[in-house]
Amino acid sequence: MIHVTFPDGARREFPDGATGADIAGAISKSLAKRAMAAKVDGRLADLSAPVPDGAKVEIVTREAPEALELIRHDAAHVMAEAVQELYPGTQVTIGPVIENGFYYDFARDEPFRPEDLEAIEARMREIVARNQPITCETWSREQAKAWFAAKGERYKLELIDAIPENQDLRIYRQGEWLDLCRGPHGASTGSIGTAFKLQKLAGAYWRGDSNNPMLQRIYGTAWASEAELKAYLFRLEEAERRDHRRLGREMDLFHFQEEGPGVVFWHPKGWTMFQVLIAYMRRRLGRLGYQEVNAPQLLDASLWQTSGHWEWYRESMFMAQSAGDETEDKRVFALKPMNCPGHIQIFKQGVKSYRDLPTRYAEFGAVHRYEPSGALHGLMRVRGFTQDDAHVFCTDAQMAEECLRINDLILSTYADFGFGEIVVKLSTRPEKRVGSDALWDRAEAVMTEVLATIAKNSGGRVKTAVNPGEGAFYGPKFEYVLRDAIGRDWQCGTTQVDFNLPERFGATFVDADGVKKEPVMIHRAICGSMERFLGILIEHYSGHFPLWLAPVQAVVATITSDADGYADEVLAALQRAGLRAQADLRNEKINYKVREHSVAKVPVLLVVGRREAEERRVSIRRLGSKDQTGMTLDEAVEQLRLEAIPPDLREA
Repeated sequence: MIHVTFPDGARREFPDGATGADIAGAISKSLAKRAMAAKVDGRLADLSAPVPDGAKVEIVTREAPEALELIRHDAAHVMAEAVQELYPGTQVTIGPVIENGFYYDFARDEPFRPEDLEAIEARMREIVARNQPITCETWSREQAKAWFAAKGERYKLELIDAIPENQDLRIYRQGEWLDLCRGPHGASTGSIGTAFKLQKLAGAYWRGDSNNPMLQRIYGTAWASEAELKAYLFRLEEAERRDHRRLGREMDLFHFQEEGPGVVFWHPKGWTMFQVLIAYMRRRLGRLGYQEVNAPQLLDASLWQTSGHWEWYRESMFMAQSAGDETEDKRVFALKPMNCPGHIQIFKQGVKSYRDLPTRYAEFGAVHRYEPSGALHGLMRVRGFTQDDAHVFCTDAQMAEECLRINDLILSTYADFGFGEIVVKLSTRPEKRVGSDALWDRAEAVMTEVLATIAKNSGGRVKTAVNPGEGAFYGPKFEYVLRDAIGRDWQCGTTQVDFNLPERFGATFVDADGVKKEPVMIHRAICGSMERFLGILIEHYSGHFPLWLAPVQAVVATITSDADGYADEVLAALQRAGLRAQADLRNEKINYKVREHSVAKVPVLLVVGRREAEERRVSIRRLGSKDQTGMTLDEAVEQLRLEAIPPDLREA
């Protein structure tokens, strides 16, 4: 007999060799029907796999979060079977589960066409309807190679050769079709359901190597229910409508071009938004005792070697190119990928006392990092960007309090931009790191305590989590993940505790006992990349910015040229009130002007004609509304002035 423990702590006996399916059936017939897999000692396993004695067992049903990975993995196999049924001679290579879906790479002489996806998806639905059992078999290496060689599957032969000889080869079969796979899988093709859709075609090199043949990749998505699939497809459509690159063109904010890959050409309106964001951040930091500094763009390689970035980050750094990577004085320089070594140099100037701590340096520093050209994506993934970077030098005793102060600043900043759902994740020591275990133990202990305080103080508004092994090479960190208007998550802010860089650079302060000691260095960013944060804001608001953030806050549009003089008066009054306003006096119909400024996402139109000029009134039209509200000029100016006050300057 074997003994298993269930999630509620109950223990039961089962015959030797009992499988997950046997255990589910023994609990209830309804559970057996709904079961897709078993979680054995925390790992997903096939229902047909024997359960070891003493295991902790949980039956995974379709409703469980873990079932989604199985559904998508099964869907990938069903797609591969459908492709080989429809297009004999096609070789299948690999087909993993990815975020929100799956893909499979195929080797085929004739390219797939977009219309082929409909035929493949239809055949997939036929295979699902067959409800064939999915079974796992163990084959010898020779048996597997002979079978796949006979089928002409040379990519599978390469995969078999790459598997260590001491590992069994697992084959998953559904009806007459089978593939080499580690698993696990659901019980049958029918358990996939019908909530799936094939999405797009792409090219992909075999094993990601450009020296290898180009394969054809088919992407798909699969969900546990039709409602979830429908919601996901809606999010995709909405994301396309909100794409910051399209809105950036329509609103005339920025552009990219081949001569400057991965760097932004800001237009006047876009640069206005950038400066509004910087001004907001400067005000917030100034009230909290941050001092703004500026460190050089180009620094000697020795500085990056001392910091450790040369070893850990060199492939992402841009070097100064001159005479074989060396300048005339035989020194190698690099464009800074981050600001921390420069800030340490500023801290080291002069003797620092414990009375000077905490010292908070902030910089809106331009940094450069190499990103592959294929990874570049508008403002979201660039090679040159601006960090809202800061470094706090403090004592060990001040560390927890400073982390909490930073947390309050980050959360309140996100609230000002309309982000309510926040997750704070603690990323702990990675396998490759610098510094002693004792220093890491201390840093992680403090941050674990701070994380608990963050969760407690938020009253449930902030969720917390732990990412084991995902910390920076020099210290653990908090990652702040915000959720936008259509449910997408973006990791933006960070707080990183660092005992190592001050030690490496010899940064010290004189403590109360007269002894020199090394400060704790806290790395902190709120927006992260200012460019990326603006891209997120563009998509979050879909270009419909709150008045304080909009690059052009109001346009005065005339109905007739008789009102041109009055329009100039209205414009002057708005500008005296501090509003970013423009006038549109063109000899065009008012409906044309309204459409044009709506496309440009101008929040407020003040429409004036002969009657408005005579009565010194305006008709206000808001972006997205067909209604107009009439009021006096003074009322309109005061209303818009109050509305345009940035959130950090409003009275509580």
